[in-house]
Amino acid sequence: MSRKNHNPISWVPTVYFAMGLPFVVLNMVSVLMFKGMGIGDAQIALWTSLIMMPWTLKFLWSPFLEMFKTKKFFVVLTQMVTGAGFALVALALQLPFFFAICIALLAVIAFSGATHDVATDGVYMSELNKQDQAKYIGWQGAFYNIAKIVASGGLVWLAGALLVGFGGVEGATEAVCHEATRHAWMTVMLILAAVMLLLGFYHMRMLPSGGAAASGAKSARETWEQLVAVIKDFFLKKHIWYYIAFIILYRLAEGFVMKIVPLFLKSERSAGGLGLNEQQIGLYYGTYGAAAFVLGSLLAGYYISHRGLRRTLFSLCCIFNLPFVAYTLLAMYQPESGLLIGSAIVLEYFGYGFGFVGLTLFMMQQVAPGKHQMAHYAFASGIMNLGVMLPGTISGFVSDWLGYEAFFTFTLFATIPAFLITYFIPFTYADEKKQQ
Repeated sequence: MSRKNHNPISWVPTVYFAMGLPFVVLNMVSVLMFKGMGIGDAQIALWTSLIMMPWTLKFLWSPFLEMFKTKKFFVVLTQMVTGAGFALVALALQLPFFFAICIALLAVIAFSGATHDVATDGVYMSELNKQDQAKYIGWQGAFYNIAKIVASGGLVWLAGALLVGFGGVEGATEAVCHEATRHAWMTVMLILAAVMLLLGFYHMRMLPSGGAAASGAKSARETWEQLVAVIKDFFLKKHIWYYIAFIILYRLAEGFVMKIVPLFLKSERSAGGLGLNEQQIGLYYGTYGAAAFVLGSLLAGYYISHRGLRRTLFSLCCIFNLPFVAYTLLAMYQPESGLLIGSAIVLEYFGYGFGFVGLTLFMMQQVAPGKHQMAHYAFASGIMNLGVMLPGTISGFVSDWLGYEAFFTFTLFATIPAFLITYFIPFTYADEKKQQ
């Protein structure tokens, strides 16, 4: 259906919620599930990291989506595959070798989820003009991250409540606790499956097509040649090497702190942390932080739509990096006040929600436009994910070496390249903003 029949507000929030849910379940929730099921930390870290690779490599198959069917077809198909995958994970938890089977199923879900990302962004860019892209970018980011909060907050909390309900209470035998844990996570996986399948059926009706394939079916050789041409075309874009550096450096500091912040919040004060428990962290992230993020995302979208991306990008970069100052101060003074700690987390979420919108919109409007915009946006997203992943792989070693206070101070210096490259960044395409 065309956008004439359905207002973007009827599908942008739901389709980006569907985008965020599997990513967070695989990246964060599955770690807690496997930990509860008795898998060792080393195996959990190794395999749950490896299964995330499709989100970095999705640009390799994104051109194929330009050639067949409609973008809507791939969005709905991948939501159905993801839903079926979570249902199979629930069943696999009953098997003796559940870990290997679940990892294989989660890898399929990861490929499906990454493909869903490419097709969804393609619908968004094809159906909305630049002004509407800016207007709804806040809704896009807000609901993507609401999915994160629902998964890492609500579903994890639900698993804990179900565990108790199934008999996994203090004093119960190890066997009873194991069975309770398994049944709790089976229930959570089935809920995830139902949500994804319902979203798939909803988008069958409400999602616009995003346009038909650019050409008819091709042979494998022709498809490969076109893929090479699409990749070559990406690297021939004006200012592309500057843009690649910008995409990597904009989130460089975030890549360092992403895995360290929750460890810092939970670590004992004697070790330089804040000594918070899971309930406190969940409260701060799931309520105050969530509200701040939604507010930041929505305000940024309307801010850009009224002033234009060129005039706002540097200010967005500044606001994006404010949280690192807050965590540096927390590490220095280790306050016990819940108000101060909560305020810092609110600042983190607001700044992240507000500032990340700028990078997303820049990739859509300055990097992606052209003959293969869906594929080229996927290239840019893959580069962005790789740029966050690489510093994240060494962040733990750096934090252990420096300690929390020096580590967060170090991240402030890591923001300097982002400020410099953003301030001088050239724009290839004219800015569209609302005419007053």
